[in-house]
Amino acid sequence: MYKTVHLKKGKEESLGRFHPWVFSGAIHHIDGRPEEGDVVRVLSADGKFLAVGHIQIGSIAVRVLSFDDITIDRDFWKQRLSAAYGVRKSIFPQWENQKSELTNAFRLIHGEGDGLPGLVIDVYDRTAVMQAHSVGMHVSRHEIADALGEVMEGIIDNIYYKSENTLAYKASEDGGNGFLKGGLATASDIAVENGLKFHVDWLGGQKTGFFVDQRENRALLEHYAKGRKVLNMFCYTGGFSFYAMRGGAEQVHSVDSSSRAIDITRANVELNFPGDARHEAFAEDAFKYLDRMGDQYDLIILDPPAFAKHKDALRNALMGYRKLNAKAFEKIRPGGILFTFSCSQVVTKDNFRTAVFTAAAMSGRRVRILHQLTQPADHPVSIYHPEGEYLKGLVLYVE
Repeated sequence: MYKTVHLKKGKEESLGRFHPWVFSGAIHHIDGRPEEGDVVRVLSADGKFLAVGHIQIGSIAVRVLSFDDITIDRDFWKQRLSAAYGVRKSIFPQWENQKSELTNAFRLIHGEGDGLPGLVIDVYDRTAVMQAHSVGMHVSRHEIADALGEVMEGIIDNIYYKSENTLAYKASEDGGNGFLKGGLATASDIAVENGLKFHVDWLGGQKTGFFVDQRENRALLEHYAKGRKVLNMFCYTGGFSFYAMRGGAEQVHSVDSSSRAIDITRANVELNFPGDARHEAFAEDAFKYLDRMGDQYDLIILDPPAFAKHKDALRNALMGYRKLNAKAFEKIRPGGILFTFSCSQVVTKDNFRTAVFTAAAMSGRRVRILHQLTQPADHPVSIYHPEGEYLKGLVLYVE
């Protein structure tokens, strides 16, 4: 029987609107002593059932798994995983019963957007990479992997667990990276996106090994690349770079502070454009590179890591976005195009736009918005959880 969390009077309203978080300040008391990661039932002050979810340390005290009074078991995981896979088949109807030869990399589970807060699963060809952002999902990882193997039978052969750096800082659990199904002997690290190949560094790379959330934005960049000199800043493993090359860019420079990322970028470019002299890659700090570079670029991509991971860092993050974009506005050629992004969840679209607009005003350049960008459909946002819309982007024409 699950232990029970009792809320303070009047604190049940957000759950009544199906928001999937219970904050610690809303809790009156807890029956028993649940361990972090245990499933608990949440009741209102007058004893009405509200939700069932994982309890954890921190300001978000419970991540809701269901608003129905159910048991979280193997059938639950299978139902949620099956529903999520059904959504992906709707997004990619060309798959029919198997992944497309043109794209075999996608997000299967996007946390709250798929009713599984604290869980991310990305699929690369025949390998699923699972990542827990809560102790509850970590504790349930084997049961989830078993259910995933059933739901995706014949579609995936390997399940790699990669949560060493994603569990909450107060958690006592060790993420314990490694294969839960299959293994290195059968797992290829090459996936395909819109016909372009790339290595996936799920062993040591950021997130699950690649950023599939920029798939559609990379395709848009390809449209603008012809004849341009391109700077891909914070390139990670070069996604925007090889799209720019296929789009007919005259020159592409990739910059990242990680030498490991630069090595994979070079390998990815070689996979798609062997021996192509248009591309160079540099392991260097972004701001130092921007300071020393000239005005040779007329297409710049700014896709930095999250500048703010919590609200306390918001002010400094916005200063960082202003500084970064101001430098790009200063250096980009007239008639240039700037793709600029924020992946910080706590930075709203209005926050980000204001920071970029301030940077534009500081530069004195005339700037037009061509596109407003976000994450793709396989990163769905629950209408009850707007915080899930984390990726913001602008495509700007700079006179």
